[in-house]
Order: sequence, then structure tokens, then C-alpha cells
Amino acid sequence: MWVRVALAAVFALTMAAAPVRAANDGGTSGLPVPRFVSLKTDRVNVRGGPDKDHDVTFIYTRTGWPVEITAEFENWRRIRDYDGSEGWVYHSLLSGKRTAAVQLKSKTDLASLHAKPDEQSAVTARLQSGVLGTVKRCTGAWCRIAGDGFDGWIEQSRLWGVYPDEKIE
Repeated sequence: MWVRVALAAVFALTMAAAPVRAANDGGTSGLPVPRFVSLKTDRVNVRGGPDKDHDVTFIYTRTGWPVEITAEFENWRRIRDYDGSEGWVYHSLLSGKRTAAVQLKSKTDLASLHAKPDEQSAVTARLQSGVLGTVKRCTGAWCRIAGDGFDGWIEQSRLWGVYPDEKIE
């Protein structure tokens, strides 16, 4: 028993000292950190640390949900969601497919989806907070997103899953 405790303590100290890439630095994958990705499956275990020996702290159950990778350690990625919750997931549970969720101040508010990236263009839909869409393109101020029954342009600041001023072709 004491050997297991000692090994756990050594592992914890090793993990605390392990290099975790800083923001805007390439991670162990060679990709930029931080970056947005999406959940690949409808069941993603989020752990307290970067291995399967760490407890599952919560579980995502929504395929395609956007999360931000904030650090990498070997094949593990530390992620953060729109609520600020963080934890570690195995890299194969994440997808490079860009998605975004409508994020509004109040759950009763609606965000206008426009025909063009212009506030004066026709409104094609009104979306509630939490609506998920695939990111097709972003200009730095507007993003074209598509989802179940909608396709149009929304102000970039109303989305979780893209950075302010980010351009996506």
C-alpha cells in the first residue's frame, strides 16, 4: 500500500514539473496552443490529469461541442469549455472540425443570423444560446455557420468556438 502511495506522490510531482506548453507555443502535436477543436464522440471523459489513472471529473455527452485546447502533454489535451470548466482528455476523442455555439448573455435572448456578413442584410433565422453550428468561414467580425435547418452569417462575438478577429477560410 505504501509503495502505491509513494509512486502516486512521485507521479504527481513529475506531472507538476512536466512541461506544459505555453499559450501561442506549439504543443507536443506541433499545432498551436491554444486552439479550438470539437468533441468527436457523444461520450468524452474529462479527467483531473493527463492519464487514465486520474479520476473522471465530468463527462461530455454532445458530439461536436467546441472546446479550447489550453495545454498538451504527450497524447493528452487539457481543454476548457464555454463555462470555464477544465480537464484532460485523450487526443483521439477530439476533432479538428471547427464548430461554434451561440453564446448570449441571457438564455432568452436570440441572435440574428443574416444572409450576408452585414447587419443590414436579411435575417434568415434567430438562434438561441447554445445552438451548435459548423463554422464555414470567418472574416474577423462575422462567421458563416450552418446547422440543422440554418445557414448564414452571425457576429463573431456571439460565438464560443472562434477567437475574436480570427479569420477562417
